[in-house]
Amino acid sequence: MATHYQVDAIQAFNDNYIWAIHQNNNDNCIIVDPGSADEVLRFLADKKMSLIAILITHHHRDHIGGVSTLLAQFPNIPVYGPSKEAKETVTHPLTDGEEITIPALDITLSVLEVPGHTLGHIAYADAHSLFCGDTLFSGGCGRMFEGTPKMFSSSLSKLSALASTTLVYCAHEYTLNNLTFAKTITPNSRELEKYIESCEEKRARNLSTIPSSIDTELAINPFLRLQDPDVINALNHKFSINLNSHNNVDENFKWLRQWKDSF
Repeated sequence: MATHYQVDAIQAFNDNYIWAIHQNNNDNCIIVDPGSADEVLRFLADKKMSLIAILITHHHRDHIGGVSTLLAQFPNIPVYGPSKEAKETVTHPLTDGEEITIPALDITLSVLEVPGHTLGHIAYADAHSLFCGDTLFSGGCGRMFEGTPKMFSSSLSKLSALASTTLVYCAHEYTLNNLTFAKTITPNSRELEKYIESCEEKRARNLSTIPSSIDTELAINPFLRLQDPDVINALNHKFSINLNSHNNVDENFKWLRQWKDSF
């Protein structure tokens, strides 16, 4: 089913994506994770749009650094974000299971608490789209700066349970690096090979590899395949351990994240 809004990528820093949610014939816009304000203000000016809300996924500076400047230009708009962090920035704190509705764009998004990258990280989702910050990347996941393997694997399980057609709007263009690692884990995956070719072709034309989809990530992302025998065998070989398909996925995640951190 087609969605009634569109999502544009605003590039910032080296590889960040700030997401702009808007509609045709409507000058209202929602911005997700504005780490920098200048690029957002240029986008809004070019499109002749007005900012009506900001969504924050977590407290890292490359996701909230532009908020104060944007609020100076668009005062009194809501800044939605996690109740557990970014408290100096968020005006509307959110917890797991809540919904936010923005009538000007007829959008309702559910809030998912997805700790791991940070302790208070949240994501926003509806039937079409997932805005997941640095929790899930295409082909990978975020670094575990504050959480635990149990937290992170549980968060990824929550995201992987979304509808398979859900488009995944993550916050960084890390895809090719992640896929190089994924190929090390599952070198014989035809789905992965086809996805690598597609992403390489996009990057050669300076196009974004994002959004991905839940369906794609379930097929190629080792962090969503923690009980896959190929993933388990790769971990056993790498670390000389004895994981098996009945192992706790938290343990499997711990070893896989450790491997990726030093890759």
